Amino acid sequence: MKRLSVVLDVIAVLVFVAIGRRVHDHGVSARGLLSTAWPFLSGLGVGWLVLLRQHRSLSTLSGGLVVWITTVVLGMVLRVVAGQGTAFAFIIVAFVFLGLFMFAWRVVLTRTQRRVG
Repeated sequence: MKRLSVVLDVIAVLVFVAIGRRVHDHGVSARGLLSTAWPFLSGLGVGWLVLLRQHRSLSTLSGGLVVWITTVVLGMVLRVVAGQGTAFAFIIVAFVFLGLFMFAWRVVLTRTQRRVG
């Protein structure tokens, strides 16, 4: 389940970044995606590490909360350090989009497990 959690969270970040770059006409090259995604992927990695150190699951709703908050907060901090923009509207969009995507798959998984188990 850890691998699936990692893959789905990374996809959420990459989709967020790709849509944002596309909407703002920045292009969707691999280099461009990486330059925009690395702060959020770093925050995501820290969120996973926090959960793993606490022996908590990456796929639970409470785990999703930790991952979501660390992804966005650390992502924004790292964007500031790197000299990238963090407009208020961008922060709100990041919180909403990543929250929805990071929780959506966890909700589906939780409901599926309840039906099966």
